[in-house]
Amino acid sequence: MKSAPRLAAAILGAACLSGLQAAPNILFVVADDLNCAIGPYGDKSAVTPNLDRLAARGLVFERAYCQQAVCNPSRASFLTGLRPATTGVDDLRKNFRDTAPGGKKLVTLPQHFKNHGWFCQNIGKMFHNMGDTQDRQSWSMDETMHTGTHAADTVFANTPLKPGDPAPEYKAPVTEAPDAPDTAYRDGQIARLAASVIRDRAGSAQPFFLAVGFWRPHLPFVAPKKYWDLHDPAALPSAEPPAPPRDAPAIALHESREIRGYGGVPKDRPFTETESRHYRHGYHASISFLDAQLGLILDALEQSGQADKTIVVFTSDHGFHTGEHALWGKTSNFELDARVPLIIADPRQPAGHGKKTRALAELVDLYPTLAGLAGVAQGLPGNLEGASLAPVLADPAASVKDAAHTWHQHPFYGPASAWQAWGCSMRTQRWRYTEWRSIQSREVIAHELYDHDSDPLETVNLASQPAHAARVSEFAGKLAIQFPR
Repeated sequence: MKSAPRLAAAILGAACLSGLQAAPNILFVVADDLNCAIGPYGDKSAVTPNLDRLAARGLVFERAYCQQAVCNPSRASFLTGLRPATTGVDDLRKNFRDTAPGGKKLVTLPQHFKNHGWFCQNIGKMFHNMGDTQDRQSWSMDETMHTGTHAADTVFANTPLKPGDPAPEYKAPVTEAPDAPDTAYRDGQIARLAASVIRDRAGSAQPFFLAVGFWRPHLPFVAPKKYWDLHDPAALPSAEPPAPPRDAPAIALHESREIRGYGGVPKDRPFTETESRHYRHGYHASISFLDAQLGLILDALEQSGQADKTIVVFTSDHGFHTGEHALWGKTSNFELDARVPLIIADPRQPAGHGKKTRALAELVDLYPTLAGLAGVAQGLPGNLEGASLAPVLADPAASVKDAAHTWHQHPFYGPASAWQAWGCSMRTQRWRYTEWRSIQSREVIAHELYDHDSDPLETVNLASQPAHAARVSEFAGKLAIQFPR
């Protein structure tokens, strides 16, 4: 007797061959630490011709948000369709199979497609890269290029020491610009393998779900020199706003610990303008390098003849600060960390091609969205916490939710015993409201309120102003923080 997945594959394959069901391929591309400083979002300093190209054949979500602005919790969330409070994943090492209710039997997004007959493969960083955070049962074959450290993905780390050379003083430099081929880095290798998989799948009656997890532009900011040369560092805009929001609670900020862990970065003082501009140059170079790798995959999709039957999703696990609010990195509830680029290109949904939507979206929405678009919404897990974005793809003026939710603990880095508070943030069309509660007492210890109509850069916290007391009370009533188990 055939197993359930094999039986589903047999049924789906027969349906495809008979023309009864045109099952689309899914190309699911995830960047790491990519904020909305890219061309489709209007940033003229970004050099991203391939993201622009994808945006021209898809719908750009201008208000899409992650559920926690750090890698493992965010990825565990959108790949299970559950919020971090449900998955129980709130740090870099926990595995949702161990922490979520019924975790061993949870069906992930790719696993759902595998169970319905898709060939599912993962190349690159998808679930996460630290500890036992992979998920072999989600895929049709072993994952590849999915583990390791970001510091090890450098020419510096892979250059053998000569006899007598001293040991390196740090894990990797914060920036690197070698005159090297793209394949000197993992993303260059990932893109070429993904392109070959797409070409190999051409003509197959079995649709594929190909997940491609790029490692860039995550720190360190390293890329071949030709991508640095695309940008004039003097022409790159400075961080805006450079200072924390006025009247923001200290608990909303952090010490930019991540970037200070790399070589060449001062540990105990603010960065100079020259240093900041160099780091921002590296971030932009990494984005352009990532963009070129995406281009190789899109080329393969078009050359294979499968572009018209493939839904392409491009997103990032969360955003990233490059000096804005005096922050470097993620792990905050501010807009620049919570907001993510999201492009969904469905060739069967021409209404959104080349357009942008202001509809609120969350990464947790991707699971029901893709299942619905692919025609496999039947049998979806009953506990999914997102909403399908299909109505927005059909009509970019539509809306499926009134608010997007992001949360974070403070401080993030370090043991859980050092965590002081959880901050839960609610983003509506106009407002961002954030509430901080003590982990010990569960009492509210701080509020934030930002008016995105008049203050899109979140420069002034309005929460303590009497004129906004009623609004703060209203939002507080809607925002019930569900603490982790």
